[in-house]
Amino acid sequence: MIKKRKSLWRRLRENKVAQGVSSVLLPVLFGVLILALWQGQILHKIFNTDTNTLPLPSRICHIIIDNIPAFAQNALYTLLVAVIGLVIGSIIGYLIAVFAATFQKWGKGGLTIVGAFNAIPIVALAPVMTNWTKDISNDPNIRSMFAKTLVVMIVCIASMSINAFRGLTELKPFALDLMKSYAAKKSTVFFKLRLPNSVPYVFTALRVSVPISIISAVVSEYFAEYIVGVGREIRENIVLGQYPTAWAYIVVACLIGLVMYGVLMLVESIVLKNRKVK
Repeated sequence: MIKKRKSLWRRLRENKVAQGVSSVLLPVLFGVLILALWQGQILHKIFNTDTNTLPLPSRICHIIIDNIPAFAQNALYTLLVAVIGLVIGSIIGYLIAVFAATFQKWGKGGLTIVGAFNAIPIVALAPVMTNWTKDISNDPNIRSMFAKTLVVMIVCIASMSINAFRGLTELKPFALDLMKSYAAKKSTVFFKLRLPNSVPYVFTALRVSVPISIISAVVSEYFAEYIVGVGREIRENIVLGQYPTAWAYIVVACLIGLVMYGVLMLVESIVLKNRKVK
């Protein structure tokens, strides 16, 4: 029997190397197309705007290059807030998930309450945290840093606790029964079964938390007492009508998010090598 030869398009679709290349190439080509339309002022005609409100990419790049020290300093403050809040929030979220998995009768109800934090708008949470922490120190820098970190931490707790709980409880079939048949202690079950099983889910949570941590840090800086950070610079420049500079800081915020997400993907590929969530 003569087999019908697959078409070139179908073979490319089934080829893993081609899939990997296309997953990178297509978004890059789309980004280049948008930049070309933007630089050519075609987007300005589509959205009926001017080059001051929507500055050209070349002008944004010149502003960043000409003011690298200022941009680097503000980016560093925002990065510190995002990373510290992300780490602390993720640790607290994981501990909540461990408690919920250990005492499921009460823990599941607690997870519902923690999940409700995701429904709180950051623009409402940030000013409340700024007011709440105004008496913790006489130094406005410390007060501001604490308030911004607290906002990021609260936002990151929910995604970590919910995803980690799934990893700690959604075990492979009969795995828990096998551990019990060996009369394994609870600590042994946790470290040998639950903890390893939760690792891929932790990275799933971090995929959500990393972009949210940057957004939370930037928005919280809008209301911060200490005038520093990418978010504060965006706000101040928009108020002053300096839209090109504001756009430059928006680009910097995007770059911070891309770098953090890239680092996370690299760490995930190393840690989860030859592992898949089933």
